[in-house]
Parts: sequence; C-alpha cells; structure tokens
Amino acid sequence: MATITYLTKIQFDFGAVRLLAAEMDLLGMTRPLLVTDKGVRAAGLLDQVMEHLAKGSQAEIFDATPENPTEAAMTAALAQYRAVGCDGVIGIGGGSSMDLAKAIALMATHPGELSDYMMILGGAPKITAAIAPVIAIPTTAGTGSEVGRGAIMILNDGRKLGFGSPHVIPKVALCDPELTFSMPSKLTAGTGMDAFAHCFETFCAPAVNPPADAIAMDGLGRAVRFIERAVADGNDREARWQMMMASMEGAMAFQKGLGAVHGMSHPLGSIKNPILHHGTLNAVCLPPVIRYNAAAVGDKYDRVKQVWGLPANVDLADQVADLNARLGLPATLRQMGVDEAMIEPLIPHAVADHTTATNPRPLTAGDYRTLFLETLG
Repeated sequence: MATITYLTKIQFDFGAVRLLAAEMDLLGMTRPLLVTDKGVRAAGLLDQVMEHLAKGSQAEIFDATPENPTEAAMTAALAQYRAVGCDGVIGIGGGSSMDLAKAIALMATHPGELSDYMMILGGAPKITAAIAPVIAIPTTAGTGSEVGRGAIMILNDGRKLGFGSPHVIPKVALCDPELTFSMPSKLTAGTGMDAFAHCFETFCAPAVNPPADAIAMDGLGRAVRFIERAVADGNDREARWQMMMASMEGAMAFQKGLGAVHGMSHPLGSIKNPILHHGTLNAVCLPPVIRYNAAAVGDKYDRVKQVWGLPANVDLADQVADLNARLGLPATLRQMGVDEAMIEPLIPHAVADHTTATNPRPLTAGDYRTLFLETLG
C-alpha cells in the first residue's frame, strides 16, 4: 500500500477502499452524503463502498449525478445534504460524481451562487478553507478529479465553467483499481485518453514547473504502455493499476495548466443533445491541437516520442489518431453527433475557457473556429 501526500492524502492500491472507515474517523465524518450515479449503483460499486463505512455512521445517498454535472443536480443534492445535517461528502464514481461532490461541499459552506466561484469570473479567491470535507473514490481511470483542485460544472444558464482552489482538493483520495474492473471497454478507452490528454497537455503547457513535467511524463508513459491492454482485458490487474496511476498523475500535474484540447472539450461538453463524453472529446481534439501547437513547443514532442518509444521522424498527431482508432474511438466530432450549426456558439466559450490561457500557442476566435471545423471532419 502506497500512502502518498502530494496535494492531498492518497491511499493507492488494490483494497484501498477498505480504509474508508479509518479515514472518515480521522475527518470526524459521521453523516456523509454519498454522491454517485445510477450506473455506479447498478454495477454494485456503491454497495461495495458502503461495506466499509465507519461503524455507526449514517449515510445519505444522492445517485442522480448526470453524465456532465450540473448546477441543477448540485442544488438538489445540496438540499438533501442540508435537510439531514450531513457533515461531509463522499464522491464515488467518475469525474462527474467527484466534481459534483466538490460543488456540494463548496456551496454547503459558502454564500451566494455557484457562479460566484468560477475561475474566469474571479471566484477563486472567494473559496476558503471552510469547505466541507470530501473523500473521493474513483471508479474510472481518467479524470483524476480525486486529486484535482477544481471542478467543471454546467451552470443553469448553459455555460460549462470551472471553479478551483487548493481548498477544493478532496481531503482524502482512495484509489482502488479493483473498482475499475467493471468499466466497459469503450469507457475504459475514453477515460484512458482523458488521462493521456491531461499528461500530454500539462507537459506541453509553457509554465516552468519541472516537478509537474516529470509527473506528467511518467503518467504519459504508463498510459501509452497500458491503455490498450486495459481496453482489451478489463480484468488485467496490472493494466488497471497502471491506468489509475496515470489518471492520478495527470491530475497531480495539471495544476501547471492545460491547453486548447480542454478549451474545446469543455464547451463541447455543454451541448445538451447529444451528451458528449469528456475523455472521448479530448481524444478526438488531440490530433488537430497537436498540429496547431507544433511550432510552439520546442523539443517537447521529441521527448514525448521518446517516452512513447516512437521513431523521431513520425508525425505525433498521426500516432495519436492511430491510437484512437485502435481503441475504437471516433475520429471526428461528426461521428459523435456534432454538426456545423453547433460549432459557432461554442467559440466564445473556448476563447474564454481558463485552459486557453496556458496553451503553448495563443488562440483567437478564428483559430478556434479552424480547429473546431478540422475536428468536425
């Protein structure tokens, strides 16, 4: 069992979920709100976690997390939290459940509206240490939200924005790869490429942060070595362990910043119909963004190729597109149900997204329009 304190306390290994009661006791959490989704509950993972709740604790369950977390879901869960006097939140599931858990913990202890705390609206300094404690238990390997300082939410007005602060990081992350065994192959691929994108974009972001670069490159190496194994055999214990580590490392590192891949995927994720999976969006957006940034990253693409074990003369964008194809992921946004009419309203949100500021190469509205249309296919 590896106990790691980097940004937060992380218990990482098969069986980590069995430490839940002890961690609840340390936090003084006796009446948690368990935040999850119906798929996690139907798969039996919620019951598996609840077996390890602290004795005598009284848990409430909110299992209506949408695929992309919304302010409306937060409001409903917050009402439940307050009605029964909860004293903490346990997020169980993918990034949506964990991000929703963070939003509940924030608004349970802070005044005003959720929009008051969004990063691009100047909300980060308003988030204080008074935030309710969160324990995060991932059941996917992609978002790394269990160690992330932020969360992405769809507001009631339709904007998909992020809030973030060191205070938002969960107090404890219980990373148990066994909880990912039931992930279907398509979800394994999409979430795995989310981890890939986090590591890749963080490494290419222009800020000077050698520790974050080192963590990102380690995570990227794990992802390229094990993602295909995890997709091919969901019970491959080593592959599941390595992909959960890659996911966690991606989020550890992206405190440094992300880039245009997420600048595109965040507004795309606000489309109501079709509902688009965030990790799969990142996979599809990666190749055109890699080409766009090529002249602005110095030797970083060469270093990525070395970690991946690729020849120096190959085209990195083509290699990512080929990996997506081997994983059974779509090649274009059009294959995901996006059309031209959906693109133009997204462009201002992409320009304003907090991840755009840390892309290696500046982007205008016209640049994003070109990228969206290229990715549309």
